[in-house]
Amino acid sequence: MSETDWEKRYIEKDTPWDKGEPAPGLVDWLKNQNLNLDTRILVPGCGCGHDARAWADAGLETTGIDLSELALNQARQKYQSIPGLAFFPGNFLEDEPQEPYDLIFEHTLYCAIDPARRDEYAASINRWLKPDGHFLAIHFTFPLTEEGPPFGASREEIID
Repeated sequence: MSETDWEKRYIEKDTPWDKGEPAPGLVDWLKNQNLNLDTRILVPGCGCGHDARAWADAGLETTGIDLSELALNQARQKYQSIPGLAFFPGNFLEDEPQEPYDLIFEHTLYCAIDPARRDEYAASINRWLKPDGHFLAIHFTFPLTEEGPPFGASREEIID
């Protein structure tokens, strides 16, 4: 299976996961939270930054990373006026964080990762997250097929 060319997907506007707004589940969840404003948030695979913006709108220092420079440039342009929000190129599976984060939120990264690399995903969470940190994700379950991304996953796989 070949690596997905994420830059090409953004150039061709082949981004069906990008709805132009934060995930509704995240927005609803954030409305009902009383989060410590010192919490540092990482949004890996942030794309055009909509979910990262929701965290920053809640007053939290938020960093979004992505493989696509085009997506990051769009995020920077759209959300440049929001304080505490930054976007950087980065590979969640391969890079080392300068400093671990208090909370990692991801919405569409897991299903974008080739299933052969999902053990790296779990290891990356541990690497990027503080020992007492929190991981929050919105995942979708659907059958694993050879077609992808998105790649399927079962509830059991996600929980493991």
